[in-house]
Order: sequence, then structure tokens, then C-alpha cells
Amino acid sequence: MKIMVASDIHGSVGCAKAVIDKFNEIKADKLLLLGDLLYHGPRNNLPSDYAPKEVIELLNANKENILAVRGNCDTEVDQMVLQFPIMAEYIYITSADTVIFATHGHHYGEANPPVFLPKGAILLTGHTHVACDVNKDGFRYMNPGSPSIPKEGTKPSYIVIEDGKAELIAF
Repeated sequence: MKIMVASDIHGSVGCAKAVIDKFNEIKADKLLLLGDLLYHGPRNNLPSDYAPKEVIELLNANKENILAVRGNCDTEVDQMVLQFPIMAEYIYITSADTVIFATHGHHYGEANPPVFLPKGAILLTGHTHVACDVNKDGFRYMNPGSPSIPKEGTKPSYIVIEDGKAELIAF
């Protein structure tokens, strides 16, 4: 199974469209969204082409292919308009023999991984808006950054996971 990972769209319809277009282009099986889908949050500037209602339409049109976790800006109201589950704190999946723990990143992250993360696992988070791929103490930490509000000079990116291998790719 090929999984594309993106995070922190924050209501930008252009970025949501870019994510969906890339998902279709690479012919991934699932799109794993790491939270903060519709709202930009009080600490961020309004993203360009902020149009949450249009993002809802784009994401709902692809609901069969989406896996998602809740970000700190996602609420129960967002769940009411999105037609796929977004309220899980994390998703635990495997690809080949690789364990993947996917969460938004406001509870677990590079500096505070879950204690039950097995050696050789991949910890996927969003939240920081900083694209990252580093090996840590026995695990690999990856963050696709944010297509709508990238920070610290990183480029909007996504992650592709297939057959236990993961790659961070700039849009």
C-alpha cells in the first residue's frame, strides 16, 4: 500500500487542491492527514486562499481514501462537516515490517515520543509546520511541514510511505 502524508492545510483551498492533485498524480492508496485541516488557528496568519468550505468539499469528495488524526485546531464542529473520521489522537499502522505512529504533534513529537514506540518505528507528526526527516534514539522522526503556512524556511512537503520505506518530498 502506498500512503501519502500531509498536514496543516489550515483551510487553504489551493493547498488542499495541491495535496489532492499530488495524491492522484502519485497514485497513492491512502491520504493520511495529520490534522489542522480547516481552521488557521489564532497563532498563524490567515493562509492564502483561505476558504474552509471549499476545503470541506474537496476533502469530502475523497473521503474513501482519507485517514486522519485530530490537530489542535480541529474541533467537533469540523467533524460535523467532514464525512470521514478526524477525532482520533493517533493512528498506529504498519508498512512491511515498519511500525508507524501518526499523530498531530501537539502531544507527542520529536522531543517527546510515545514511550511505547518500538525501535525502528517512524513517528509522524505535523503541528510545527517545519518539514523534517531525522533519525533519533532508535526511531525516525518525520514531519511533512505545512503546504499553507510553512515555517523556518522549509518548503511545503509531503511524505510517501510504501513497503516500509518513507521519503520526504517537496511539492
